[in-house]
Amino acid sequence: MEPARQSPHTEDEIYVVTAGRARIVTPDATADVGPGAVVFVPAGEEHRFTDVTEDLALLVVFGPAYGSRAR
Repeated sequence: MEPARQSPHTEDEIYVVTAGRARIVTPDATADVGPGAVVFVPAGEEHRFTDVTEDLALLVVFGPAYGSRAR
C-alpha cells in the first residue's frame, strides 16, 4: 500500500487512531500505531504514515485552529 502523504503544518497536531494499524515516521522516531494510540506532532515536523496493514482511520486535532498560523 502507498504511504499516506503528510506535509508539515504550521500548527501542532494530535492524531488519535480510531481504527487500523500503521507506522508513523518522523525525523526522530518510528512507532507502530493501532486503535487507541495518540500521537503528537509539533508544528513544522515532517511526518508520514507507512506500512498501513488495516484501513487507517484517524481523528486529527490542530492547535491552534488549522490555517490560523502563517507559513
